[in-house]
Amino acid sequence: MRVTREQAAANREKVLDVAGTLLRERGFDGIGVADIMKRAGLTHGGFYFQFASKDDLAAETTARVLGKAGWQERLTGKADPSFGDVVRAYLSPRHRDDPGTGCLISAVGSDAARQPRAVRRAFTDGFRARIAALVKLVPGRSQAARREKALATMAGLVGALILSRAVDDPALSDEILEATATELGRR
Repeated sequence: MRVTREQAAANREKVLDVAGTLLRERGFDGIGVADIMKRAGLTHGGFYFQFASKDDLAAETTARVLGKAGWQERLTGKADPSFGDVVRAYLSPRHRDDPGTGCLISAVGSDAARQPRAVRRAFTDGFRARIAALVKLVPGRSQAARREKALATMAGLVGALILSRAVDDPALSDEILEATATELGRR
C-alpha cells in the first residue's frame, strides 16, 4: 500500500517526536531504530525511507529538540518567565523526574562529545540558542557580563540536574536542586 506525501510527513514527525523522548530517556546508545519505530507504531523498514541512518536521525532529533523556541515558557508554564522562574523550574523535582520531556542538554550532554560531527554540530547550535535566550533573562551591566552569567548559569543548571538524577538518595537529590537554585538565584 502506497503512503501519501502527507502521511509520510506525519510519520516522519512521529518518528522525530518519539526519538526525542527516547533520546532524553535512554541516551544516544540506549535506543535503537527498532525501538523508535515500534513506539511510533511504524515498521522498522520504513525508517530508511525517512532517514539515511540512526546518526542522521540523532542529528535531526537533536537539532529539533534544542531548536524549539520558547523552551523557557514550556519549562515554566509562563509566557514571560523571569530568570528566577527558569532556574526554579529547571531545578525542580518535576523536571528531574521526567527526563523524556525535559532538557536534552542535561539528558545527553556528557554523551554528545562521543557522537558524530553532525550530532555535535546540532548540539552546539542548540546550546548557543539556549544561551542566547538565557542572556535576555539574566541581569548584568553589559552584553558580555550577561553572556558570561548565562554560560555559568547553564553549566550550573545542567550539572545540578545531572547530579540530582545520578544519586540514589532522594533527600540528597532534592538538596542538590535546592542548593543550586538558591546559589544561582543570588548571582
